[in-house]
Amino acid sequence: MKRKSLVLPVVAGLLAPVLVACGGSDSSSDDAEAIVVGTTDQFTATKESPAPLDPAFAYDTGSWNILRQSLQTLMHVPRGGGAPVPEAATGCRFSDNQNESYRCELRDGLKFADGGEITSEDVKFSIQRVLDINSEAGAVGLLKNIDTIETPSDSEVIFHLKTPDATFPYKLSTPIAGIVDSETYDGKKLREGFGVNGSGPYKFDAEVKDGRIVKAVFTKNASYEGDLKLRNSKVELRSYPDAAAMGKALDSGEIDVMARTMAPDQIEKMTAKPKDSIALTEMPGLEIRYLAFDTDEPIAKEKAVRQAVASLVNRGQIASEVYGATAEPLYSLIPATITAHTNSFFNKYGEPNRAEAAKLLEDAGVQTPVKFTMHYTTDHYGEATAKEFEMLKEQLNSSGLFQVDTKGAEWAKFRPAQTRGEYTVYGMGWFPDFPDPDNYIAPFLDEDNFLNAPYANEKVIKELIPQSRSEAERSAATKSFAEMQDIVAEDVPVLPLWQGKQYVAAADDISGVEWALNPSGELLFWELGTGSAV
Repeated sequence: MKRKSLVLPVVAGLLAPVLVACGGSDSSSDDAEAIVVGTTDQFTATKESPAPLDPAFAYDTGSWNILRQSLQTLMHVPRGGGAPVPEAATGCRFSDNQNESYRCELRDGLKFADGGEITSEDVKFSIQRVLDINSEAGAVGLLKNIDTIETPSDSEVIFHLKTPDATFPYKLSTPIAGIVDSETYDGKKLREGFGVNGSGPYKFDAEVKDGRIVKAVFTKNASYEGDLKLRNSKVELRSYPDAAAMGKALDSGEIDVMARTMAPDQIEKMTAKPKDSIALTEMPGLEIRYLAFDTDEPIAKEKAVRQAVASLVNRGQIASEVYGATAEPLYSLIPATITAHTNSFFNKYGEPNRAEAAKLLEDAGVQTPVKFTMHYTTDHYGEATAKEFEMLKEQLNSSGLFQVDTKGAEWAKFRPAQTRGEYTVYGMGWFPDFPDPDNYIAPFLDEDNFLNAPYANEKVIKELIPQSRSEAERSAATKSFAEMQDIVAEDVPVLPLWQGKQYVAAADDISGVEWALNPSGELLFWELGTGSAV
């Protein structure tokens, strides 16, 4: 809970972490009092989404935030970013010149939280299980390039890939590659409910009411062997219905940290008028928002319709009037802060242009007004989403070329319906699985894409994506990524809207906040402490 004894000046508008902590020392506290983190993420088990915390099924930032603390991966991205480094492994490397064979040696003494020993067979089981279950709602696409998995010894595992992939170490650092216990996970079917058994830095327990987690408790795992250094012994994650309720909990001392997802007006107020004993920290973010089209549906199948939408959408208005200083217009799937970004949509469509949109529709013989419904999730990205979609609706309808309705649904219903292809046009957000341009392209355009979208461009799938992955020096793939961004702007299977920043508000006696949310939007609970980080 919030500590009242220490009052320090507020730090507002911090653009990047500037405090340096000693990563080599374990300064975790023996204090049994938990650091309490608030979130608006909802964790619900339903008939349509029965296994929200199974790594073979989970593929949203909220669920990954739970798995990140409780499952261990062979590799992890270090504090501050950069190439992945060993976590459950002592070392991993490509053992061939083509980046098609990846070999890892496990640490000695690896154990699950219940004490069971971990061998290379457990690693193989965990990853093969994801491939065998092949859940269309999950992140299986990240691992689909694996051909075979070999375990020459108890401490060695070798991944043989179908094609070269320099990004494979990043993929092994994501929760879908988390090591799970074959005693509690079935190799052929999902684990329903909220159980998580792993070897990560924390043991996980959930307080559940009406099929929904209301409080998640993370307790230091005494059996943990890995690269991460814990600065606390216990963290609680509490879910709130909206940002306002979460903000009140911070003000009252019910929680110590307010993370996902703060409302734009909260951030604006806290920046303009800082609150006593609460610090607001701004960090670089890699989140993007976009519209997606089901190109099998009669309306969205017509490319001219998608291009006309691209010609009319006013990203600047959405960013400034809905999200304020927390968002910037985005003209490509790859955000401006990632190497290989180009302004492909601006280069093709320029500023919003009704005349150009009308010509596109007329030349294609499309009758106007074009009618469809835009779907969005009401509870997954924050309450500003509803306002954003009302503005999108107004931008399109005011042209006279479209007659658009909007409809919202809770994430637990929205995501399964979207995956089944029930929506013609819908809005979603994306936090990258890892900070490489490939992860802004392949999840949307490759085979087995996470949207389960029908759009397929053979040149992208068969030539450009494999070509980009073959480049161990990632800057050498810039030309391939530029061409793929131009193809997206031409065909518009997805329409990028804006990219966002990240904010965390916390009691100012909580340290490590500037490291506790990485650019991919993942909470790193082990970075939080109640003493100074030195």
